[in-house]
Amino acid sequence: MKRPVSFAAVVLAAAFMLPAFAAGAKPKTSPSATQTKPQQSVTYSSVTIGGKRIAYKAVAGTLILKNKKHKPAASIFYVAYFKRGVKNYATRPITFFYNGGPGSSSVWLHMGAFGPQRIVTTPAPNHTPAAPYRLVNNDYSLLNVTDEVFIDAPATGYSRILPDGKAKNFFGIDQDGRAFSNFIVQFLSRYNRWNSPKYLFGESYGTTRNSVLSWDLENNKNVSLNGVIMLSTIMSFDTSIDAPGMNPGINLPYELALPTYAATSWYHHRLPNETQKMALKTLLRTVEEFAMNSYAHALNAGNTISSAEKNTMAAKLHLYTGLSTSYLLRADLRVSGPEYEHELLNNNGETTGRLDTRFIGPSMNPLAREAYYDPQSSSISQAYVAGFNWYTRNVLKFGKGQYYRPVYYGHMQWSFKNRPPFSGRQVTPNVMLNLAAAMKYNPGLKVMVNGGYFDLATPFYAAWYQFEQLPITKRLEKNISFYWYASGHMVYVHVPALKKLHANVTRFIEQTDHAH
Repeated sequence: MKRPVSFAAVVLAAAFMLPAFAAGAKPKTSPSATQTKPQQSVTYSSVTIGGKRIAYKAVAGTLILKNKKHKPAASIFYVAYFKRGVKNYATRPITFFYNGGPGSSSVWLHMGAFGPQRIVTTPAPNHTPAAPYRLVNNDYSLLNVTDEVFIDAPATGYSRILPDGKAKNFFGIDQDGRAFSNFIVQFLSRYNRWNSPKYLFGESYGTTRNSVLSWDLENNKNVSLNGVIMLSTIMSFDTSIDAPGMNPGINLPYELALPTYAATSWYHHRLPNETQKMALKTLLRTVEEFAMNSYAHALNAGNTISSAEKNTMAAKLHLYTGLSTSYLLRADLRVSGPEYEHELLNNNGETTGRLDTRFIGPSMNPLAREAYYDPQSSSISQAYVAGFNWYTRNVLKFGKGQYYRPVYYGHMQWSFKNRPPFSGRQVTPNVMLNLAAAMKYNPGLKVMVNGGYFDLATPFYAAWYQFEQLPITKRLEKNISFYWYASGHMVYVHVPALKKLHANVTRFIEQTDHAH
C-alpha cells in the first residue's frame, strides 16, 4: 500500500502499514445498548519483574465522553492495571499510555512494551511466522513503579464514536487532545487518583498528543503532571522525512534524517570501508556535524550550487549512506525516507523497513522509485493483533462479539490545524509551543525523550533538534533528558533495548515521584 502524500501520511503510528484495516467498507458505528454506558470487566493476576512477583487487578472497560448536550458522544476503551496491596494509592504513580497514528490503538505499547504479558516476535531483520503466537510474562512491565492505563483513541481498538458524537469533534490535533484530557479527568475521578503522581507516555503521534494534552491538562483541568515521556517524537511536521519533496525550500528533513541513513547503511554493511569500520556512535557524531554544517550549506544554496561543490557533496554523502554518487546527483542531493528504504538494498531486490530499518523484505517492484510497504510492520503486526485479541477475550474477559480495530486510517479525515497557546492557528502542524507552555506553566514538569537509531518514521536526530529549539529558558532545558537505543520506532521490539528502556523509565519515575 503506497503512502498518500499528505500530512496524514507523514505521521506515525507504531503500525502504519496494515492494509487490511486501513481500507475497505466503513465499519458500522451503530452502538449496542451497552456501548452508551460505562463497561467494566475485572480480573486478577500477577507478573514477575526483576524476580519479584507483583499481584495486580486488571480493569478492562469503557468510559463515556459526552457532548455539549450531555449525550454520549464516544465510548473510550481502556485497560488499567492496579498493583494490589498498596496502602495509600495517593502515593502510587499512575501512567497513561497511548500510541499514535493518528488512528492507532494502544495495542503496540500494551503487547510489546509494558503490559504484564508480552507478545514474542522474531528479532530483526527476520519475519515472524504465522500463528500460533506466544504470550509470556513481561519482565519489563512498569508495574514495578507505576499503575498503568492503556487508552485506545476514539474509533480505534474497542473505542467507538457514538451517534450523538461527530468525527470532526475527535479527529484533529486539538480535538484529540481535548478527548484524552476529558478521559483522564474522568478516570481520575472514577478511581480516586487525583492525588497520585501522574505521567503521560506517548509513542509517535502520541508524542504530538503529549504536547497538546499536557498543556490542556495543566491549564484547563488543573491537573499537574510529574512527567511526560516521549517515545519516537514528532512535534514539528516540517521535520518529517516521509514526503519532504512536497515541501520545497524546507531542507531540514534531509539533514535530520541523514544520521539514520548512516546508521542503517552501517547496520546493513553498505558503507565504504572508510566509514563502515567506524563505531556506530562515532559515525553518528561525525554525520551529525556534517549534516548541520556542510550539507546544510549545500542544500540551502539551492540552484546556485556549483557543479564542483555538488559532486563533492555527492561523494561525501556516498561515504555516509552507501548510495551511489550517480543516484545522489539525480536526486539533487535530496533523498526522502521512502526513496532511501527502496534504494539501499534494491540491487538485492530487497526493501528496508521504515519503522525499523533493520528489517528487510522483498521489494514489491524493484523498478519503483519508493518503497511500497514497510517490512517491519508486515513482520510483526499480525502477531500483536492476534495476541491482543486472544488476550482480551480469554484473560481480561472483555470483547466477546466485538471487533478490535488496531488502526483506523482509511476513513479518517484528520484536521492538522491546531491553535497553540497565546497565538493564532498555524499553517504547518507544530505543537512545540504547547509543550513549551506546559513546561512554563509547571516549571517542575520533567520530560523524558526516547528514540531509536534505526527509526525513519521519526528520526532520532530530528527529535533532538525539536527539543533543542523549544522556546524555553536554560533552567527549563535542564528538565529534559534524552535516551537513544540501537532499535527502531518501536524501540521495545528489540528486547535488549526494551530492557534499557524499562530501566530508564523506572529511574525517571522514581526520580520525579515526589511521594518518595
